[in-house]
Amino acid sequence: DFCISALNEAIEKYGRPEIFNTDQGSQFTSDAFIDVLKSNGIQISMDGKGRWVDNVMVERLWRSVKYEEVYLKAYSSVTDAKKQLSAYFEFYNLKRPHSSLDKMTPNEFYYDQLPQQNKVA
Repeated sequence: DFCISALNEAIEKYGRPEIFNTDQGSQFTSDAFIDVLKSNGIQISMDGKGRWVDNVMVERLWRSVKYEEVYLKAYSSVTDAKKQLSAYFEFYNLKRPHSSLDKMTPNEFYYDQLPQQNKVA
């Protein structure tokens, strides 16, 4: 299953998150997907049914993915799509400034917040 493979790949590449938030799509509520989260000790968080506003930041991300990448390309294969989407996510996180983050990239914003979070902890 694509979602389970993507989840396993993300955990392997970036480490285990404390919490994993999704909507209640069937791919995320499947026993197999839930089992991967539980077996990795990841807390499960799901938005209310039909409550897109609960996850508005992720909805905005997917809008950007579709309009800045997917709709502009004709991928030659699944492998090509994975390669180009991976490059897009790298661009999105490391190079693309975001107005909602005061023109920082998500990567810059995340690492900028760490010293402040460590002071609170």
